[in-house]
Amino acid sequence: MLQYIIWEVNPEIFHIGSFSVRWYGLLFALGFLIGMQIMTYIFKQEGKPAADTDTLLIYMVVSTILGARIGHFLFYEPEVLLHNPLVVVTPPFAGLASHGATIGILTSLWLYSRRKQSQLTGQTFLWVTDRIVIVVALAGACIRFGNLMNSEIVGRPTDVPWAFIFMKNDEYAKIPRHPAQLYESLSCLVLFFILLWFWNRYRERTPRGSMLGIFLIWVFGLRFFYEYLKENQVAFENNLPLNMGQWLSIPAVLMGIYFIVRSNKTPIPVADPEKSPTVET
Repeated sequence: MLQYIIWEVNPEIFHIGSFSVRWYGLLFALGFLIGMQIMTYIFKQEGKPAADTDTLLIYMVVSTILGARIGHFLFYEPEVLLHNPLVVVTPPFAGLASHGATIGILTSLWLYSRRKQSQLTGQTFLWVTDRIVIVVALAGACIRFGNLMNSEIVGRPTDVPWAFIFMKNDEYAKIPRHPAQLYESLSCLVLFFILLWFWNRYRERTPRGSMLGIFLIWVFGLRFFYEYLKENQVAFENNLPLNMGQWLSIPAVLMGIYFIVRSNKTPIPVADPEKSPTVET
């Protein structure tokens, strides 16, 4: 039986001079690249313009990074944001908040769908979000695995046989801890396969908003409980009954419940092949 796992992986793959390629950056990029290949396949299967995925990729990259950066400083270091707002877009780009990324992505998809609705492509907000959550779940798995490669967002001390000792993290080294990053990565990977199966089986018969609801409840419901196994990110959280990640997860789960309830009350649009695509209201 394992006593613990010594984790001393170098976060750098290689470097040339001052430029380095890190596992986190590679996994972050792979999440987007593989995800867009999947979205291209989905668009083709459902008769949407495959070229639109290029535009969608731009919306997703910009909104994810900006949302995650703004969210980190807004939720965890507001005094830094107030003192220097440009810190959001200046290196080093340390600090990304998944709740901020979620807000950014939903906002950008609303803007994207508004543009596409005017072109009568049938890409409504809920149609797009129900598909994009498939690849966001995959990207989440990649990003959390990147956190593991960075030895960051570590768990609390534990004596479970699969505990990790993060040798590359000077603050938390030499004590077996929960591999919280791995828990979240695997959870996102499982969700990716569930959502992909759900779409492949039901597609247009899927009530609008149901997959978005499943995503929000799964990701942030589990996030709420995983936070009990993780070290707080900033000192002020030590004095809170729930940490910031838990407080932010509650409205996300409630929003997921709303979309599930709404989807069960909304008729499923029936496509008529002899008519031009219509815009949902």
